[in-house]
Amino acid sequence: MTSDAPDCSRAGPPPVIAPTGEFDITTLAPLEAEIETAVACHTIVVLDANGITFADSMFLKLILATHHRTDLRIAAPSTAVSRLFSIVGADTILRIYPTLQTALAA
Repeated sequence: MTSDAPDCSRAGPPPVIAPTGEFDITTLAPLEAEIETAVACHTIVVLDANGITFADSMFLKLILATHHRTDLRIAAPSTAVSRLFSIVGADTILRIYPTLQTALAA
């Protein structure tokens, strides 16, 4: 008998998820799965957003939903991500840090 539940036996420091590239409805599934696994095992999740070159409303929906479920820390957002957050005002509610180190230390 197998389980789809993640192995949380090695819970420790917050996981750092560092996606790269473009994220829209057609490319979001792997990132969503990685975030789901991290949230299932940790109360803090760090998203290193430096390598994201494009993000649309589906990415934003995933980030806001994750923010409501856990202590999500956005580290070093790229220009594209910063612009998206700023346009919709998400930068006023999300925990955004200039570097990965500051996000981990917070």
